[in-house]
Amino acid sequence: MNELLRELLAELDAPQHHYGTLRLYAEGRQPLAFLSTESRKALNNRLCRMSVNIPALAVSSLTERLRITGFSDPAAWNAFVGNDLDQLAAQVHADALTYQYGFVLVWAKDGRPTATVESPFECAVIRDPADRSVLAGVKRYSTKSSTEAFVYLPDRVEHWTAPTPNAVVGGFRRVETMPHTLGVVPLVPFDNGRSEIEDLRDLTDALVKVTLDMVIASHAAGFGRRWVTGMELIETPRLDDDGNPVLAGGEPVVDTTSPFDEWSTSWAIAENPETEFGNFSEANLGGFDTAVRVLVSQIQAVSALPSHYLGVMTSQPTSADALRASEASLTARAESKQLLFGRSWEQVARLLVAVSTATDPAGLRVHWADAATRSAAQEADAVVKLVQAGILPVTYALAKLGYSDDEIAAIRSARRADTLDGIGIGVDTGDDAVA
Repeated sequence: MNELLRELLAELDAPQHHYGTLRLYAEGRQPLAFLSTESRKALNNRLCRMSVNIPALAVSSLTERLRITGFSDPAAWNAFVGNDLDQLAAQVHADALTYQYGFVLVWAKDGRPTATVESPFECAVIRDPADRSVLAGVKRYSTKSSTEAFVYLPDRVEHWTAPTPNAVVGGFRRVETMPHTLGVVPLVPFDNGRSEIEDLRDLTDALVKVTLDMVIASHAAGFGRRWVTGMELIETPRLDDDGNPVLAGGEPVVDTTSPFDEWSTSWAIAENPETEFGNFSEANLGGFDTAVRVLVSQIQAVSALPSHYLGVMTSQPTSADALRASEASLTARAESKQLLFGRSWEQVARLLVAVSTATDPAGLRVHWADAATRSAAQEADAVVKLVQAGILPVTYALAKLGYSDDEIAAIRSARRADTLDGIGIGVDTGDDAVA
């Protein structure tokens, strides 16, 4: 086992515990925080988990705005769609937003380019500290009887194996070396810089705690408690398992119980006319609502989620323009992610084309759908005006409306066929039948 593999595996293992914690928050399975001893007694182990899954909402709200519609090179888009990356790209974005890293592996199979989405739990890369370029990458996974590790380098791929499952560092031996001419590491990382969940963890714990306290309070004091004066308690001798009285200091132990069944509906009856009945006032849970609103406002500030995403609605009806304005910060954040992930997707596309044609496409660019949530009618109206004014050509206008390269090609083909049909070219007039 060489030093490079050891360094790569150490890079892979270092964040695994942190990844596990982030996964718990992403799935809403994090342990309860700030739970007091009194609350645990009140719960009596009947409520083991409370999930207010804001982290998953923060990730999905960004992921749904990151949609690739094409590339500047049609060959790259065909290879992209051929590997189902138009459907799997959302998983790459979700991994990068949740764990900081997502990965796509590009290789060749049966002479065709292939690209697979890889888990950050199995992959890692080492970068050049000078220019941040990827020097090497690794993928490690376990089978029932062994642990396999693939080291990806700019000129070759090394296959290492260990004879035991779940091997961490030791016991690996090289079994195969596969050279390639790509010139770059075929494992492409998508680096988000940091997890989007990181800043939400403490706020989510606090929100869960307040929500849980509200549930406990509604259970323990949400219903009015009743009181009685002027009644004698029922005294019952305490008996052991054999039915004999339990003695303390030579005297029998007596237990006192209420003469009423608290679940009975007709309990307020007594022979003594001086007996009085009443109810304690119900607990006011309004303070919990205030605490929840304060925490939600902090979550909004950190995550850029608009209020209507979090269920905080006003008494006044909100217009469509106001809703879009409230999403401005989220839209800007999604657009910044498009720029951040765009470089990695362009690298993936270049690798797909290189594997397919053995050429390096220059100036390849990725095309994204608009991150804003505007209605189709408004978007179409704005684009039509730009086309009518001669500012935009029709093809560019279709791309601006969110159509993919395949859809634009199909639309142009259909328009061309309609035009030819209109002038009688390619139309069956029935002349052959008359002849």
